[in-house]
Amino acid sequence: MLNEWEELSAYTGIPEYTEETFMGRFTLPMLLDFKGFRRILTVLARGYLFRNGSDGYGRIEVARRALLAWCSLSGEETKKAPDQETDPRLRVNFGEYAEEFPELVTPEGDGWLIRHVENIVAFVEDNPDAVRKGVAEKVQALKTGFRRQWARKLRQMQVPAFAPNTKGAWVLRFDDILADSLELGPLRNRDFELPEGTTEELKELTPKGVPVEVSILLYKYYIANKEDDRDYVLLPQQNFNAYFGNTNFSQKWVGALNGKLIEKKVMDGVCKYRIR
Repeated sequence: MLNEWEELSAYTGIPEYTEETFMGRFTLPMLLDFKGFRRILTVLARGYLFRNGSDGYGRIEVARRALLAWCSLSGEETKKAPDQETDPRLRVNFGEYAEEFPELVTPEGDGWLIRHVENIVAFVEDNPDAVRKGVAEKVQALKTGFRRQWARKLRQMQVPAFAPNTKGAWVLRFDDILADSLELGPLRNRDFELPEGTTEELKELTPKGVPVEVSILLYKYYIANKEDDRDYVLLPQQNFNAYFGNTNFSQKWVGALNGKLIEKKVMDGVCKYRIR
């Protein structure tokens, strides 16, 4: 959550599918309910916008193609695509970008995300004893429904913000992602060492049942992201869940820390926090 270059690598590299790592930088709720994708897509866009000294503006279309490649799904022709500005039946296969982004999409049109999801399904089916009870059932839902649901999301993300056929069911769009990415700037590694006294204080403030590294990360993330004119920092809970590899962060740990180490609030429709 602090080293954004490592985060980009987690979304573009080849995951290691083992008992401990088969989900990669995701959780099942993220994939089933499409939570936490704004941060993921923004990290991806920033990684391709700001390269070779670019200010980002000269690579907007490059970054857009990279996002389309990562999200792509096979099963639809690429040569007879509808007019994306006027036709709501936006295509989902972007296999023609495989030469430009071989790490993101295959020539057949399967992007990084769908391949990762299908690898998760394959791992769980091949190793049923390696996962917790209930995981297999949720993974079966991915197998039967993810590709269809993701195709719908992908089409929605391509609709221009002011198009007459804009729908508000899922308002995440590539135009918004690119705008946010230009404002945030290049990816950074914002990790840093804490003074020994601060680390000891965090250990004392961390309640029983919460790993100390959770408190340390929350503290560092707050310091790294706090703006001078604001006290609160956005808390991307689903992405924190994915970082720790489970949903304990949002379901247990952040609640236990609220009022002791942090003050958590829902403001402007999003979850934010500050260090007490």
